[in-house]
Amino acid sequence: MPKIQQLSPHVADLIAAGEVVERPASVVKELVENAIDAGATALTVEIQAGGMRYIRVTDNGCGIDPEDAPTAFLRHATSKIRTEYDLEAIGTLGFRGEALAAISAVSKIELMTRTRAADFGTALLLDGGVLREQEEVGCPEGTTMIVRDLFYNTPARLKFMKRDAAEGAAVYTVVQHEALAHPEISFRFLREGKEELLTPGDGRLESALYAVLGREVALGFLECPGYGEEIRVEGYLSRPACCRGTRAYQFFFVNGRYVKSRTMTAALEEAYQNQKMVGKFPGCVLKLTTKLNAVDVNVHPAKTEVKFTNEKQLFEAVYYAAKSVLERESGHVRAVLPQQPPKPQRQDTVTPNQTFFKSMTSQEYRENKGNILRSPAVRTAPDRTITPWQAATSRNAAELLARQRQREEARRAQKQQESREVQVVLDALELQSAGKVSPPPEQVLPEELAWAAPEQPKAPAPPAPDPVPQPEPVQEREQQPAAPAEPPIPAEPELTTAEESPVTPETPVWRLAGEVLDTYLIVEQGDSVFFIDKHAAHERMNFDKMKARDYTPMRQLLLTPVVVKAAPAESEVLLEHLDLLREFGFEAEDFGGGDILVREVPDYVEAEEADRVLTQLAAQLLENGTADPTAARDQVLHTMACKAAIKGGWKNDPAELEVVARAVMSGEVKYCPHGRPVAIELTKAQLEKQFKRS
Repeated sequence: MPKIQQLSPHVADLIAAGEVVERPASVVKELVENAIDAGATALTVEIQAGGMRYIRVTDNGCGIDPEDAPTAFLRHATSKIRTEYDLEAIGTLGFRGEALAAISAVSKIELMTRTRAADFGTALLLDGGVLREQEEVGCPEGTTMIVRDLFYNTPARLKFMKRDAAEGAAVYTVVQHEALAHPEISFRFLREGKEELLTPGDGRLESALYAVLGREVALGFLECPGYGEEIRVEGYLSRPACCRGTRAYQFFFVNGRYVKSRTMTAALEEAYQNQKMVGKFPGCVLKLTTKLNAVDVNVHPAKTEVKFTNEKQLFEAVYYAAKSVLERESGHVRAVLPQQPPKPQRQDTVTPNQTFFKSMTSQEYRENKGNILRSPAVRTAPDRTITPWQAATSRNAAELLARQRQREEARRAQKQQESREVQVVLDALELQSAGKVSPPPEQVLPEELAWAAPEQPKAPAPPAPDPVPQPEPVQEREQQPAAPAEPPIPAEPELTTAEESPVTPETPVWRLAGEVLDTYLIVEQGDSVFFIDKHAAHERMNFDKMKARDYTPMRQLLLTPVVVKAAPAESEVLLEHLDLLREFGFEAEDFGGGDILVREVPDYVEAEEADRVLTQLAAQLLENGTADPTAARDQVLHTMACKAAIKGGWKNDPAELEVVARAVMSGEVKYCPHGRPVAIELTKAQLEKQFKRS
């Protein structure tokens, strides 16, 4: 058995750093929380190369005394707790005393700090956790911490870092969380020397909300003035019509600390049931205030997860607060509209010469046309005399209406003719697939239904039938030319209600019996009845088609480009996969400030849906698609196939439903891209058992 020995302080520091310092965003979070605990009212965060090369956090807090500065970088050194009883009620963001020690162990640190009572400040230089220099310097009140070359002495950690843009987006997200949690502090964020965030620090949450999330998102929120006693909930909630496709805009804070909580998320979404669209998620900036001993913040190394003594009370506090806001908003609309004072009636200022238009001849009208067109009001005279101008206008209007009706009738007739032609072609295809007849080569399937037809070998054209002799014209019509002879219309072959599968001759015949709830197809085959989910089946068909290497979607160029406003992490992951988006019909580019400009979308995505589709793609890529390019491509395919598939509740053409049923009954489609079955079988014996016939 290997001998047990105590690790060296350096190795222990590296292990502790791995628990606290995961990426540059972890460093920024710890330094910002220390600045907030120091009483800062203005705070600046600057990064370069995503924070891997350079991080600077400057605050105007209380500073550190010269004799305490070196001690701050020792393990478990803190000024925020003294005894074990202090752990039962933690009111500060930092308390473990590990942050500075862990950060200094894997980086190079420069510290400048000065207290209000001191005339000079203190500067420290540390390399890998070892103090190299300490001197007295002149500096402003507060603390400036500079972190360089993160993980320079732990190369194994560097291979797990993402590209600079992704790491920078994670840092930006941390600063956003802290700015929303503390609107009384002015936050400034710089990336590569460019300012990306500035909050006013006026103590108003709506000001921070506007600065962090932007104008459009902020206008879609409702104020939650404050509900609850043991747990007070206040902040802002999104309107039901402004819910988004992901949970990226759900922010929960407990006693000034940003946390992640499934309980609060479930309570929020439960309050929005039956008030939002399916697949949408409400946004919120909710600040919960409770007793310090009612919550345990020491259950996660990054302190992003907390534990409450009463989870049920937490759920009810969030649920009823959100429910009250939504009910107040809906009740406010109903109560205010009837109480609006009636608008005062405007006085009629029309003069007598404006209400009478003298009848004139055509020559007089042409001579006075300019004055007539500039007249403020043109009306018929009291004796109902109609002027030539009014008569001409009436005739033109009648002619326009007549021509419009003619065009509508022509379009209606054309659609009916196209429907008849399509039905003839589909009937011929059914007969051809059943091996009963071959369609003539001149019958071409319309382009919009070309996807629905199975590939068939071309059949030789049948010989033209002999013309039928025409009777001699009567004596009175000898001078009129005779009509050309037309071939007789062959009798239509008898159609069958069952169709044989094109896969194998042994496959039993099946019949599409109909559709219920505009979602499920009913197919009869032998002694079984199949219920097919048309959306799931068509989604699988699209997925298999798109996954083929030669698939190229049709693009539509947008007349006005769409600006997608996504969260920083979503924006970065989309920009990281621009080539993948371009492969599936999206032409997008970085618009700055976390926004993405979309110039082209695939033909099956509407312009107004581009925002929702791309945010859903970003959420999927963030969840399980960023590490493996193949997995990322499949995640995009899943969403694209779903968007292009027919939906439950749609009224579809019978030809489309026939194609979907054929794909399922032939065994080509068994599961949707997400693994759900597309059909369920109900046998005759099961039906008879339900009806007590067996």
